[in-house]
Amino acid sequence: MSDSASPPRKLPLTRAADEFLLTTVLLFIVVTFVRWLRGPGSPLYIADLGVALVVIAIFSGTLLVALIFSPPGRRSGGHMNPAVTVALWLLNAFPGRSVLPYVLAQLAGSAAGTGLAHLAWAPAVSVPSVAHAAIRPAPSWQPMAVFLAEAGCMFVLILVVRFLARPRYARLLPYAIGLCVGLVIVLLGARSGGCINPARQFGPAAFSGQTLDLWIYLVAPILGAALGASFHHLPIPRLRRRQALTYKMCGDCTVIDRRSSSTSEPRTRA
Repeated sequence: MSDSASPPRKLPLTRAADEFLLTTVLLFIVVTFVRWLRGPGSPLYIADLGVALVVIAIFSGTLLVALIFSPPGRRSGGHMNPAVTVALWLLNAFPGRSVLPYVLAQLAGSAAGTGLAHLAWAPAVSVPSVAHAAIRPAPSWQPMAVFLAEAGCMFVLILVVRFLARPRYARLLPYAIGLCVGLVIVLLGARSGGCINPARQFGPAAFSGQTLDLWIYLVAPILGAALGASFHHLPIPRLRRRQALTYKMCGDCTVIDRRSSSTSEPRTRA
């Protein structure tokens, strides 16, 4: 597969529908979990934010891995994150004509999942300590610091994805993603918010009305993902030999056969 080959064809729209379902489930469960963990009237309430973030990190990482391995996750690739989809496109592992359907499906799923949680748990999800699980930076953090933190974390995550999207390591990919997301929540949850996913913030911010810094959480992860993906195109032979093999986060090394502009079955199983 040469870098000069024509781009692959568009994936079926049913794959975008899978992304919508996955992101809906993700946001519904996350908002529900935060409602029980941070709602003052909940029997599971944890007052200490640091402790709560550790629990949320473990839960969120595990949930992501489970959704990636679910049937819809295996079919669509289990992105659930517009920044990941954009990065995989820039890595020549995902068809460009499917980027917009995926991103729109992920954002719509974010709104749908948050809306369902609102219907199920209102008014408990509306209290300030829950706020529909919307991400909030620390008051001491300026917007530029939040932007750099969110972009930097996504940059590192894409480098991890780039390295593991090969037959030898692909089976580790979903666990590495879950671990990275969990670490970001623990390290930055009380600072920048530790979001690194535009779809994670879109629905909660819209329902809670916390839209002042929303642009940061929408733009910074995508910029960080683009910078991370740019390493694939550096004129370094050792890097360029490590072709991105899969757009599937489950570690299934299904490849895009860019010579015939079609999706082919795995040539190698990790």
